[in-house]
Amino acid sequence: MFNMTSYKCTICDNVYHSTSHFFTCPNCGEKGILDIVYDYGSIKKIINKQTLATNTDFSMWRYGPLVPADQKFTKLMLRIGWTPLYEARRLHDVLGIKQLYIKDEGVNPSGSTKDRASGVAVIKALELGADTICCSSTGNAASSLACHAAHMGLKSVIFVPKRAPIGKLTQMSLYGANVMVVDGDYKDAYRLSKQAIETHGFYNRNAAINPFLVEGKKTVALEILEQLNFKPTDWMAISVGDGCSIAGVYKALYDFKQLGLIEKVPKILGVQSSGCAPFVKALETNGPLVEEDENTIADSIAVGIPRNPIKAMNAIKQSHGHFIEVTDPSILEAMTMLGHFEGIFGEPAGVAALAGIKKAIEKGIIKKRETVTFIMTGNGLKDPVNAQKTGKNSINVANDISEVSKHLIENGVIKP
Repeated sequence: MFNMTSYKCTICDNVYHSTSHFFTCPNCGEKGILDIVYDYGSIKKIINKQTLATNTDFSMWRYGPLVPADQKFTKLMLRIGWTPLYEARRLHDVLGIKQLYIKDEGVNPSGSTKDRASGVAVIKALELGADTICCSSTGNAASSLACHAAHMGLKSVIFVPKRAPIGKLTQMSLYGANVMVVDGDYKDAYRLSKQAIETHGFYNRNAAINPFLVEGKKTVALEILEQLNFKPTDWMAISVGDGCSIAGVYKALYDFKQLGLIEKVPKILGVQSSGCAPFVKALETNGPLVEEDENTIADSIAVGIPRNPIKAMNAIKQSHGHFIEVTDPSILEAMTMLGHFEGIFGEPAGVAALAGIKKAIEKGIIKKRETVTFIMTGNGLKDPVNAQKTGKNSINVANDISEVSKHLIENGVIKP
């Protein structure tokens, strides 16, 4: 914790002492999201290429000096992070670009990148002696919180909109969470979680409000940079809901640039569904974010009122990146492409960034000579209903090898 020097408001730039116990700026209210400020001079002595090369902690906690969480708890956690980074074998050729890397976050304990934020949240709750932790979620943050709270012996109270996928609801139930399925959308679930937190004193895991959680989310990009030997691709692409994950990606790039571990900051591509794309609209109009309907199969990024707009917009502006929107059919196509060409199963929100990469290439935003890292944020088993809309259908056959051979010929598996 000694490496964290202060909090800084993203609106008024007021600086607050690191021991302060509020999550948002007292001067700016709830919109005054805070950023964590570090002593990079001290961290350079602890995190550098030499120390990372000999670090045997292959989890998100290998970057402990850049994640303000009590290290005495980290060894007790389920292993989060150090997920595989694959170089695409065929998909880059299909897309028509020089090189593509795929960061598979679906292998985290609860199956998504949200484990990184939940891991930090659970530790912060333990630091404060809280016994219950609470959040609102479209699905993945909820299932990840339920997972890690259960492992560390905390109670969890979770609010989800009625459209939350069955796979994620099943996870939460199995982990023993107290799940409130709200008759409404995400903003209704968020409002109720806020009231519950204020009324009952639960620890707040809502990522856009809690500044510590971006510090957990950023570890996905820290890993990518290290796995690429500190030579990042030209672009990093990630799906965007409330803006916390993309904010985390940029914070990671900023951290490693300050530590002298990378020479350039890659451009960030933020991808939203056209059924809920407030960031895209704000960039196009150069105006403020306007509330949008939450009408997309990509539930994890269906956030009509993003709670972390400033950090998200800064991520695009500071990296000279771009926001782009994609349709639900193109997201389903991306699920199929990722499965067919690379053998990786992603949920709709998890592969939205791949659909965005494809569109960005077609529009000339990403050049064919450029390289890209795609952050696949969630496992496809989290949303089996939408997964059934993709891929090859199974075939019912008679218990007869000649019937089997007939179908194999018709599908080009074998020659006549």
